[in-house]
Amino acid sequence: MIAKGSKTIAICNVVGAMIAREAHGTIYTHAGPEIGVASTKAFTAQLVALFLFAVHLAQTRRTISEQESQTLLEELTLLPGKVEEILRTVDSECEKLARVYSTARDLLFLGRGIHYPIALEGALKLKEISYIHAEGYPAGEMKHGPNALIDETLPVVVLATQDRNNRDSKLRYEKTLSNIQEVTARSGKVIAVAVEGDEQIKQLVDHVLYVPHASELLLSVLDVIPLQLLAYHIAVRRGCDVDQPRNLAKSVTVE
Repeated sequence: MIAKGSKTIAICNVVGAMIAREAHGTIYTHAGPEIGVASTKAFTAQLVALFLFAVHLAQTRRTISEQESQTLLEELTLLPGKVEEILRTVDSECEKLARVYSTARDLLFLGRGIHYPIALEGALKLKEISYIHAEGYPAGEMKHGPNALIDETLPVVVLATQDRNNRDSKLRYEKTLSNIQEVTARSGKVIAVAVEGDEQIKQLVDHVLYVPHASELLLSVLDVIPLQLLAYHIAVRRGCDVDQPRNLAKSVTVE
């Protein structure tokens, strides 16, 4: 990209890393050392960095009002407390789920819209540290293949969080509930990640992991933590080394 004249921006955790030297500009996350090969806190810090960059661009281009910008930044300051709440309440739930699903051969992760990349991350984490095959898929495209895989032996993790103040988010949530019903109609076991207070989803799934309410644009930061915890506890249950997964290294050479 640089050779073709494009400007590049690196999002980096380590000052002086090669990507920072090569890029025209760098956003440092300063998340501290990431000991494990499978990045967790660095991933979360990168999501926040991208969010801040997007807000800055929106302010510069005047596509959001000053009030909207202020509201988003205020919500961002509440994230640390919400993350602590998830770690306090969800960790033990994920440990219990690990006892049930640590022997699974495959898992399917579903997300819609902004939640789809988090489904990919959840599947990646599980593959990396537990050696269970997992696949992240857009919830809206289940009928293009994944439906054929679903039976009573396939656990399905569904990101079903919503921003109740966002009309589009609520619509995506309703469509995700339809996806869940398709899975349960085929005897699939569903683990849902939902927003606190969502009683409706309890009636549709086998297990629910709750996260605090947040803006649609920040829900991804909260969504990913239960998935990381689930991968961790399943890996521990299977006797895997969560910090040093086999065949993986902290520094990767891409050719």
